[in-house]
Amino acid sequence: MTSRWTPGHITPITLQLVGPQSWTEVPALLCYDQSDPFAVRIAFGEVGEQDDEGIAWLVGRELLQAGLEHPTGDGDVRIWPAQASTDVLFLHLRAPSGEALFELSRATVAAFLRHTEALVPSGSESTLLRLDQELDALLSNGGPDSPGR
Repeated sequence: MTSRWTPGHITPITLQLVGPQSWTEVPALLCYDQSDPFAVRIAFGEVGEQDDEGIAWLVGRELLQAGLEHPTGDGDVRIWPAQASTDVLFLHLRAPSGEALFELSRATVAAFLRHTEALVPSGSESTLLRLDQELDALLSNGGPDSPGR
């Protein structure tokens, strides 16, 4: 995979794009990177074809976890389990250019989230953030040698 984005865990998944007349299979990757511990990246496209120019959505890990059990989300990303006791999870994505409704495997998402928990337990994400260094970079206009102070 050619990408500068180096995740701690990747799970291939097939989403079903729900259309008015038919459904279309959409290959994707669920990606988790400890350097952005609050987020899960959903990278759309064939495995091996991912690059920095591909379509990807960042979804809160906590939002994805909550969506396994009950409807959650507001605005651009909404997630909810099927009402029947099935392996179906719904993902609704909305952008200025349009919106899409997907069905995906609840079990696959749950297993992926268990792997992310093993890497970074919920509640400990903020310990991985380097807020002081990020703030210093912002205040110095991008670097320690910058004349912007």
